[in-house]
Amino acid sequence: MKLESKTVSLRLIESTDAEFVLKLRLDERYNKFISSVSSDVADQREWIKRYKTDEAAGAQFYFIIERNDGTPCGTIRVYDLRQDSFCWGSWILNDDKTRYAALESAFLIYKFGFENLGYIKSHFEVMKGNEKVISFHKKMGAVQVGEDSDNLHFEISKISVESNRKILMEKLFS
Repeated sequence: MKLESKTVSLRLIESTDAEFVLKLRLDERYNKFISSVSSDVADQREWIKRYKTDEAAGAQFYFIIERNDGTPCGTIRVYDLRQDSFCWGSWILNDDKTRYAALESAFLIYKFGFENLGYIKSHFEVMKGNEKVISFHKKMGAVQVGEDSDNLHFEISKISVESNRKILMEKLFS
């Protein structure tokens, strides 16, 4: 499965991506607002192997974000599937990303959740203090629905994403 946009695409993760994922997750420029992981590449490969069972069962989906020339530049994941909503996260983009990779990868993950999986909304959390990501989601139309000691909780509807997608993509790529 491959989802494509103007400058980036998403493909399902494979065990051969373990070193790339680990490098991203251990990089201090990118890991301030994500959970910590073991620094052992074998552990990362084993995690991907276990994840593939969930993928086969349709329980979660972990993607590598690539530039359209095939250069990997990030990760993004769909999980916590509920009756009418999916969660997404594990969203990391490195310096190899394209100018609009954040916007494009977000729209691709929404397309996957809404069109491929059939959900009508998405829920997710963002760690408090991660102001750039909080601002991004609010500009996309996400609404804060709660918080806990560490995170702000958001929801966004399919309708909101579709209307914002048209406006934002036309501005960027016209």
